[in-house]
Amino acid sequence: MTPNGAFTVGFILIALSVAEPGPRGAAVLVALALAFAVIEVGGASLIALKRAAIVVLPLALFMSLVWVGLVGEAPYQIAADIVGTRTAALVYVAKLSGRLFFVVAVIQLVFLRFADLTPLQLVRALALPAPVKRMLAITLSLIGTLRHAIDRAHIALIASGTLTRAPSWRNAVHSWRLIQAVWLSAVTILIGRMRDKWPVEGTMARLDGALDRGKSRVFAGADRIWLPITLAAGCAILLADLAWKR
Repeated sequence: MTPNGAFTVGFILIALSVAEPGPRGAAVLVALALAFAVIEVGGASLIALKRAAIVVLPLALFMSLVWVGLVGEAPYQIAADIVGTRTAALVYVAKLSGRLFFVVAVIQLVFLRFADLTPLQLVRALALPAPVKRMLAITLSLIGTLRHAIDRAHIALIASGTLTRAPSWRNAVHSWRLIQAVWLSAVTILIGRMRDKWPVEGTMARLDGALDRGKSRVFAGADRIWLPITLAAGCAILLADLAWKR
């Protein structure tokens, strides 16, 4: 399967999930995503689910505290000026959290499918205009910059005695200092690269040459199987959604 095919399949799945399908459509989406995970990603699918849970669980707890615990009604009930219930708020939080979990999991599955490729190789394989490829490559490079900034800020705050190596109450109290230090460190590193490092090394000119993939097929191999299946599933979801609403 090519990156173009995998990203297209992922985009279709995410678009269908954002469209808020009914119960039947959601079941089809989950089944298709599970099939993609088992066949194309394999055992690494557990990593995708774990990362999605790490991202979604804190947000779900926070929304439950706000909408179920404090407000006691769903946002659409407030907008419609009707009497709300905590049950409706809980259903709202569950649906939103489930949809977000699905989106994050699909994104992780697509990237894990090509874990053997470097970010530059992955971007080079995509059938996109050169400016878009350049933007993607720079954005992916910022991930490494952010990780470096986190390590630098964390070590500096531990050395100064603000944070501790082991989990502690001090870490919870001064967590905002870590966020501030990471942000300042990341901005400093990025400005230094854009102003000094990249112009001196001619990074942008070299990047354009490195991203030139030449002529190759956009879709090939398993793409010709997954794309028709995904499109057919999309049509089935739309039809099932219409039938369910009726």
